[in-house]
Amino acid sequence: MPDAEHAPDAGRGSDAGRAPEAGQALDAGRVSKAGQAPDAGRVPKAGRAPETGHDPGTGTGTGTGRPPRTKRVREAGGDRRFASSLITAGSVILALVAVAVAFAPLLTAWGPEEIDPLASLAPPGGAHLLGTDLNGMDVWSRVLHAARLDVGIAVVAVALAVVAGSLVGLVAGYRGGWPDDVLMRVLDVFQAFPTFILALAVAALLGGGTANLVAVIALVNAPAYARLVRAEVRSIRELPFVEASRTSGASFWGVLWRHVLPNSLTPVRVIAPLNCGWAMLTLAGLSFLGLGVPVPTAEWGAMISLGTGDVVAGRWWTSVPPGLFLLICVLGFSLLGEGLQERADSTRR
Repeated sequence: MPDAEHAPDAGRGSDAGRAPEAGQALDAGRVSKAGQAPDAGRVPKAGRAPETGHDPGTGTGTGTGRPPRTKRVREAGGDRRFASSLITAGSVILALVAVAVAFAPLLTAWGPEEIDPLASLAPPGGAHLLGTDLNGMDVWSRVLHAARLDVGIAVVAVALAVVAGSLVGLVAGYRGGWPDDVLMRVLDVFQAFPTFILALAVAALLGGGTANLVAVIALVNAPAYARLVRAEVRSIRELPFVEASRTSGASFWGVLWRHVLPNSLTPVRVIAPLNCGWAMLTLAGLSFLGLGVPVPTAEWGAMISLGTGDVVAGRWWTSVPPGLFLLICVLGFSLLGEGLQERADSTRR
Protein backbone atom coordinates (compact mmCIF):
# COMPACT_ATOMS: atom_id res chain seq x y z
CA MET A 1 0.00 0.00 0.00
CA PRO A 2 1.58 3.31 -1.05
CA ASP A 3 2.64 5.87 1.41
CA ALA A 4 0.30 8.72 2.08
CA GLU A 5 2.77 11.25 0.81
CA HIS A 6 3.17 9.38 -2.50
CA ALA A 7 -0.56 8.95 -3.04
CA PRO A 8 -2.24 11.14 -5.64
CA ASP A 9 -3.78 14.38 -4.39
CA ALA A 10 -7.42 14.27 -3.47
CA GLY A 11 -9.66 14.96 -6.41
CA ARG A 12 -6.75 14.68 -8.86
CA GLY A 13 -6.34 11.86 -11.29
CA SER A 14 -3.12 10.34 -12.50
CA ASP A 15 -0.63 12.20 -14.68
CA ALA A 16 -1.90 10.53 -17.83
CA GLY A 17 -5.46 11.67 -17.46
CA ARG A 18 -5.30 14.66 -15.24
CA ALA A 19 -6.36 18.15 -16.39
CA PRO A 20 -3.68 20.80 -16.86
CA GLU A 21 -2.84 23.04 -13.97
CA ALA A 22 -3.99 26.65 -14.12
CA GLY A 23 -1.57 28.75 -16.18
CA GLN A 24 0.16 25.64 -17.65
CA ALA A 25 -0.02 25.16 -21.41
CA LEU A 26 -0.24 21.78 -23.08
CA ASP A 27 1.91 20.39 -25.86
CA ALA A 28 0.82 20.34 -29.51
CA GLY A 29 -2.79 19.32 -29.79
CA ARG A 30 -3.60 19.84 -26.14
CA VAL A 31 -6.11 22.28 -24.66
CA SER A 32 -4.87 25.87 -24.49
CA LYS A 33 -4.59 28.02 -21.42
CA ALA A 34 -7.71 29.28 -19.75
CA GLY A 35 -9.16 32.11 -21.82
CA GLN A 36 -6.67 31.61 -24.69
CA ALA A 37 -7.53 30.12 -28.05
CA PRO A 38 -5.18 27.64 -29.74
CA ASP A 39 -2.31 28.97 -31.87
CA ALA A 40 -3.86 27.83 -35.14
CA GLY A 41 -6.93 29.99 -34.72
CA ARG A 42 -6.00 32.38 -32.02
CA VAL A 43 -7.53 35.82 -31.79
CA PRO A 44 -5.21 38.72 -32.68
CA LYS A 45 -3.76 40.78 -29.89
CA ALA A 46 -5.79 43.67 -28.57
CA GLY A 47 -5.46 46.80 -30.70
CA ARG A 48 -4.15 44.86 -33.69
CA ALA A 49 -6.37 44.58 -36.73
CA PRO A 50 -6.26 41.37 -38.78
CA GLU A 51 -4.38 41.48 -42.02
CA THR A 52 -7.16 41.35 -44.56
CA GLY A 53 -5.40 42.57 -47.65
CA HIS A 54 -2.43 41.13 -49.48
CA ASP A 55 -0.40 43.16 -51.91
CA PRO A 56 0.82 40.88 -54.69
CA GLY A 57 3.37 43.49 -55.67
CA THR A 58 5.22 43.25 -52.36
CA GLY A 59 4.09 39.85 -51.12
CA THR A 60 2.99 41.25 -47.76
CA GLY A 61 -0.37 41.93 -46.21
CA THR A 62 -1.58 45.47 -46.29
CA GLY A 63 -3.00 45.32 -42.76
CA THR A 64 -5.49 48.11 -43.56
CA GLY A 65 -8.44 46.24 -45.04
CA ARG A 66 -7.96 48.05 -48.37
CA PRO A 67 -8.08 46.09 -51.62
CA PRO A 68 -4.77 45.22 -53.28
CA ARG A 69 -2.94 47.88 -55.22
CA THR A 70 -3.45 46.18 -58.58
CA LYS A 71 -7.17 45.96 -57.92
CA ARG A 72 -7.36 49.65 -57.02
CA VAL A 73 -5.44 50.58 -60.17
CA ARG A 74 -7.75 48.40 -62.25
CA GLU A 75 -10.86 49.99 -60.72
CA ALA A 76 -9.46 53.50 -61.27
CA GLY A 77 -8.76 52.65 -64.91
CA GLY A 78 -12.31 51.39 -65.33
CA ASP A 79 -13.70 54.58 -63.81
CA ARG A 80 -11.61 56.70 -66.17
CA ARG A 81 -12.80 54.71 -69.18
CA PHE A 82 -16.40 55.09 -68.04
CA ALA A 83 -15.89 58.82 -67.56
CA SER A 84 -14.34 59.12 -71.02
CA SER A 85 -17.30 57.31 -72.58
CA LEU A 86 -19.75 59.69 -70.87
CA ILE A 87 -17.76 62.73 -71.99
CA THR A 88 -17.57 61.41 -75.56
CA ALA A 89 -21.31 60.69 -75.71
CA GLY A 90 -22.25 64.09 -74.32
CA SER A 91 -19.80 65.89 -76.62
CA VAL A 92 -21.16 64.11 -79.70
CA ILE A 93 -24.74 65.04 -78.82
CA LEU A 94 -23.83 68.67 -78.20
CA ALA A 95 -21.75 68.79 -81.38
CA LEU A 96 -24.74 67.61 -83.43
CA VAL A 97 -26.92 70.22 -81.73
CA ALA A 98 -24.32 72.90 -82.48
CA VAL A 99 -24.26 71.90 -86.17
CA ALA A 100 -28.07 72.03 -86.33
CA VAL A 101 -28.06 75.44 -84.65
CA ALA A 102 -25.36 76.86 -86.90
CA PHE A 103 -26.90 75.64 -90.16
CA ALA A 104 -30.58 76.02 -89.23
CA PRO A 105 -31.37 78.41 -92.13
CA LEU A 106 -29.86 75.89 -94.58
CA LEU A 107 -31.68 72.86 -93.19
CA THR A 108 -35.19 74.16 -93.84
CA ALA A 109 -36.94 76.06 -96.58
CA TRP A 110 -39.26 77.89 -94.20
CA GLY A 111 -38.60 80.67 -91.73
CA PRO A 112 -39.41 80.14 -88.04
CA GLU A 113 -42.27 82.68 -88.16
CA GLU A 114 -43.28 82.20 -91.80
CA ILE A 115 -46.92 81.15 -92.21
CA ASP A 116 -48.29 78.74 -94.81
CA PRO A 117 -51.99 79.71 -94.97
CA LEU A 118 -52.92 76.51 -96.86
CA ALA A 119 -51.34 74.10 -94.39
CA SER A 120 -52.70 74.75 -90.91
CA LEU A 121 -52.07 71.73 -88.65
CA ALA A 122 -50.74 69.76 -91.62
CA PRO A 123 -49.27 66.35 -90.66
CA PRO A 124 -45.59 65.58 -91.21
CA GLY A 125 -44.54 65.00 -94.79
CA GLY A 126 -44.44 66.82 -98.10
CA ALA A 127 -43.28 70.42 -97.90
CA HIS A 128 -43.26 70.35 -94.09
CA LEU A 129 -40.97 67.68 -92.64
CA LEU A 130 -42.56 67.74 -89.15
CA GLY A 131 -45.87 69.29 -90.13
CA THR A 132 -47.24 72.68 -89.13
CA ASP A 133 -48.86 74.16 -86.05
CA LEU A 134 -52.22 75.88 -85.64
CA ASN A 135 -50.94 79.06 -87.28
CA GLY A 136 -49.46 77.23 -90.27
CA MET A 137 -45.82 77.71 -89.20
CA ASP A 138 -43.33 74.95 -90.01
CA VAL A 139 -42.54 72.88 -86.89
CA TRP A 140 -39.12 71.69 -88.13
CA SER A 141 -37.95 75.22 -88.79
CA ARG A 142 -39.22 76.46 -85.44
CA VAL A 143 -37.55 73.57 -83.57
CA LEU A 144 -34.16 74.32 -85.16
CA HIS A 145 -34.34 78.06 -84.59
CA ALA A 146 -35.60 77.54 -81.03
CA ALA A 147 -32.41 75.60 -80.32
CA ARG A 148 -30.45 78.78 -80.99
CA LEU A 149 -32.46 80.69 -78.43
CA ASP A 150 -32.66 78.03 -75.72
CA VAL A 151 -29.03 76.90 -75.85
CA GLY A 152 -27.81 80.49 -76.15
CA ILE A 153 -29.79 81.74 -73.15
CA ALA A 154 -28.76 78.75 -71.03
CA VAL A 155 -25.04 79.05 -71.81
CA VAL A 156 -24.93 82.85 -71.35
CA ALA A 157 -26.94 82.70 -68.11
CA VAL A 158 -24.73 79.99 -66.61
CA ALA A 159 -21.60 81.89 -67.65
CA LEU A 160 -22.87 85.02 -65.87
CA ALA A 161 -23.78 82.95 -62.82
CA VAL A 162 -20.27 81.46 -62.74
CA VAL A 163 -18.63 84.89 -62.96
CA ALA A 164 -20.86 86.57 -60.37
CA GLY A 165 -20.91 83.64 -57.97
CA SER A 166 -17.15 83.07 -58.23
CA LEU A 167 -16.40 86.71 -57.43
CA VAL A 168 -18.67 86.69 -54.38
CA GLY A 169 -17.29 83.37 -53.13
CA LEU A 170 -13.72 84.49 -53.78
CA VAL A 171 -14.00 87.66 -51.72
CA ALA A 172 -16.05 86.06 -48.94
CA GLY A 173 -13.79 83.04 -48.58
CA TYR A 174 -10.49 84.96 -48.69
CA ARG A 175 -11.36 87.91 -46.49
CA GLY A 176 -13.53 86.13 -43.94
CA GLY A 177 -14.87 88.16 -41.02
CA TRP A 178 -17.90 90.41 -41.43
CA PRO A 179 -17.79 90.49 -45.29
CA ASP A 180 -18.09 86.71 -45.27
CA ASP A 181 -20.95 86.79 -42.76
CA VAL A 182 -22.92 89.45 -44.66
CA LEU A 183 -22.51 87.82 -48.07
CA MET A 184 -23.40 84.36 -46.78
CA ARG A 185 -26.55 85.64 -45.08
CA VAL A 186 -27.64 87.28 -48.35
CA LEU A 187 -27.05 83.99 -50.15
CA ASP A 188 -29.07 82.19 -47.46
CA VAL A 189 -32.05 84.38 -48.34
CA PHE A 190 -31.84 83.41 -52.02
CA GLN A 191 -31.31 79.72 -51.29
CA ALA A 192 -34.20 79.58 -48.85
CA PHE A 193 -36.57 79.27 -51.83
CA PRO A 194 -36.69 76.44 -54.38
CA THR A 195 -34.81 77.44 -57.53
CA PHE A 196 -37.74 77.32 -59.93
CA ILE A 197 -40.10 79.09 -57.52
CA LEU A 198 -37.57 81.90 -57.12
CA ALA A 199 -37.10 82.10 -60.91
CA LEU A 200 -40.88 82.20 -61.33
CA ALA A 201 -41.23 85.07 -58.86
CA VAL A 202 -38.39 87.12 -60.35
CA ALA A 203 -39.60 86.51 -63.92
CA ALA A 204 -43.08 87.65 -62.96
CA LEU A 205 -41.55 90.77 -61.42
CA LEU A 206 -39.24 91.64 -64.32
CA GLY A 207 -41.42 90.40 -67.18
CA GLY A 208 -40.53 88.32 -70.22
CA GLY A 209 -37.88 88.95 -72.81
CA THR A 210 -34.49 87.43 -73.57
CA ALA A 211 -32.45 89.80 -71.40
CA ASN A 212 -34.73 89.37 -68.39
CA LEU A 213 -34.65 85.57 -68.72
CA VAL A 214 -30.85 85.58 -68.80
CA ALA A 215 -30.79 87.73 -65.66
CA VAL A 216 -33.34 85.53 -63.86
CA ILE A 217 -31.53 82.25 -64.58
CA ALA A 218 -28.15 83.75 -63.69
CA LEU A 219 -29.52 85.14 -60.43
CA VAL A 220 -30.98 81.86 -59.19
CA ASN A 221 -27.83 79.87 -60.07
CA ALA A 222 -25.15 82.26 -58.79
CA PRO A 223 -25.51 81.42 -55.02
CA ALA A 224 -24.53 77.79 -55.62
CA TYR A 225 -21.30 78.83 -57.35
CA ALA A 226 -20.56 81.38 -54.63
CA ARG A 227 -20.74 78.76 -51.89
CA LEU A 228 -18.73 76.26 -53.94
CA VAL A 229 -15.91 78.72 -54.63
CA ARG A 230 -15.95 80.01 -51.04
CA ALA A 231 -15.39 76.49 -49.71
CA GLU A 232 -12.48 75.96 -52.08
CA VAL A 233 -10.92 79.34 -51.26
CA ARG A 234 -11.09 78.72 -47.52
CA SER A 235 -9.04 75.54 -47.98
CA ILE A 236 -6.55 77.15 -50.39
CA ARG A 237 -5.84 80.45 -48.63
CA GLU A 238 -3.71 78.80 -45.92
CA LEU A 239 -1.53 76.74 -48.28
CA PRO A 240 2.21 77.48 -48.32
CA PHE A 241 2.35 78.95 -51.82
CA VAL A 242 -0.35 81.50 -50.94
CA GLU A 243 1.46 82.43 -47.73
CA ALA A 244 4.69 82.81 -49.69
CA SER A 245 3.00 85.11 -52.20
CA ARG A 246 1.63 87.31 -49.42
CA THR A 247 4.93 87.54 -47.59
CA SER A 248 6.73 88.42 -50.83
CA GLY A 249 4.70 91.63 -51.05
CA ALA A 250 2.00 90.69 -53.57
CA SER A 251 -1.16 92.80 -53.39
CA PHE A 252 -4.53 91.51 -52.18
CA TRP A 253 -6.01 91.30 -55.70
CA GLY A 254 -2.76 89.95 -57.10
CA VAL A 255 -2.85 86.98 -54.76
CA LEU A 256 -6.50 86.37 -55.59
CA TRP A 257 -6.18 86.51 -59.39
CA ARG A 258 -2.83 84.75 -59.76
CA HIS A 259 -3.00 82.03 -57.12
CA VAL A 260 -6.32 81.58 -55.33
CA LEU A 261 -8.87 81.91 -58.14
CA PRO A 262 -7.26 79.53 -60.70
CA ASN A 263 -6.96 76.79 -58.08
CA SER A 264 -10.53 77.17 -56.83
CA LEU A 265 -12.38 76.80 -60.14
CA THR A 266 -11.92 73.04 -60.65
CA PRO A 267 -15.31 72.03 -59.16
CA VAL A 268 -16.97 74.90 -61.04
CA ARG A 269 -15.84 73.48 -64.39
CA VAL A 270 -17.44 70.19 -63.43
CA ILE A 271 -20.80 71.60 -62.29
CA ALA A 272 -21.30 74.19 -65.05
CA PRO A 273 -22.31 71.72 -67.84
CA LEU A 274 -24.89 70.14 -65.55
CA ASN A 275 -26.33 73.57 -64.74
CA CYS A 276 -26.65 74.35 -68.45
CA GLY A 277 -29.14 71.50 -68.73
CA TRP A 278 -31.05 72.71 -65.67
CA ALA A 279 -31.05 76.25 -67.05
CA MET A 280 -32.69 75.00 -70.25
CA LEU A 281 -35.37 73.25 -68.22
CA THR A 282 -35.96 76.41 -66.18
CA LEU A 283 -36.29 78.47 -69.36
CA ALA A 284 -38.69 75.95 -70.89
CA GLY A 285 -40.77 75.90 -67.69
CA LEU A 286 -41.06 79.68 -67.59
CA SER A 287 -42.04 79.82 -71.25
CA PHE A 288 -44.54 77.02 -70.75
CA LEU A 289 -46.23 79.13 -68.07
CA GLY A 290 -46.23 82.22 -70.28
CA LEU A 291 -43.40 84.06 -68.49
CA GLY A 292 -40.68 83.39 -71.04
CA VAL A 293 -40.10 84.46 -74.60
CA PRO A 294 -43.24 86.03 -76.10
CA VAL A 295 -45.08 84.33 -78.93
CA PRO A 296 -44.52 83.92 -81.91
CA THR A 297 -40.79 83.70 -81.17
CA ALA A 298 -39.66 80.09 -81.57
CA GLU A 299 -38.93 78.59 -78.15
CA TRP A 300 -39.31 74.98 -77.06
CA GLY A 301 -41.27 75.59 -73.86
CA ALA A 302 -43.75 77.89 -75.60
CA MET A 303 -44.15 75.39 -78.46
CA ILE A 304 -44.91 72.59 -76.01
CA SER A 305 -47.45 74.79 -74.22
CA LEU A 306 -49.24 75.74 -77.45
CA GLY A 307 -49.35 72.12 -78.62
CA THR A 308 -50.68 70.43 -75.48
CA GLY A 309 -54.28 70.64 -76.69
CA ASP A 310 -53.33 69.20 -80.07
CA VAL A 311 -51.86 66.06 -78.47
CA VAL A 312 -55.28 65.17 -77.03
CA ALA A 313 -56.74 65.50 -80.52
CA GLY A 314 -54.06 63.23 -81.99
CA ARG A 315 -51.90 65.98 -83.55
CA TRP A 316 -48.71 65.02 -81.69
CA TRP A 317 -46.29 66.78 -84.06
CA THR A 318 -46.94 70.25 -82.64
CA SER A 319 -45.49 69.50 -79.17
CA VAL A 320 -43.61 66.18 -79.23
CA PRO A 321 -40.67 67.30 -81.48
CA PRO A 322 -39.73 70.32 -79.32
CA GLY A 323 -39.97 68.15 -76.23
CA LEU A 324 -37.66 65.54 -77.76
CA PHE A 325 -35.11 68.16 -78.82
CA LEU A 326 -35.17 69.62 -75.31
CA LEU A 327 -34.62 66.15 -73.88
CA ILE A 328 -31.67 65.49 -76.22
CA CYS A 329 -29.95 68.77 -75.34
CA VAL A 330 -30.38 68.29 -71.59
CA LEU A 331 -29.12 64.71 -71.95
CA GLY A 332 -25.99 65.94 -73.75
CA PHE A 333 -25.17 68.47 -71.04
CA SER A 334 -25.90 65.92 -68.30
CA LEU A 335 -23.65 63.25 -69.82
CA LEU A 336 -20.83 65.76 -70.25
CA GLY A 337 -21.15 66.99 -66.66
CA GLU A 338 -21.40 63.48 -65.21
CA GLY A 339 -18.34 62.40 -67.19
CA LEU A 340 -16.30 65.33 -65.91
CA GLN A 341 -17.39 64.58 -62.36
CA GLU A 342 -16.48 60.89 -62.69
CA ARG A 343 -13.07 61.83 -64.08
CA ALA A 344 -12.43 64.20 -61.19
CA ASP A 345 -13.48 61.56 -58.64
CA SER A 346 -11.25 58.88 -60.22
CA THR A 347 -8.30 61.28 -60.20
CA ARG A 348 -8.76 61.99 -56.47
CA ARG A 349 -8.96 58.25 -55.74
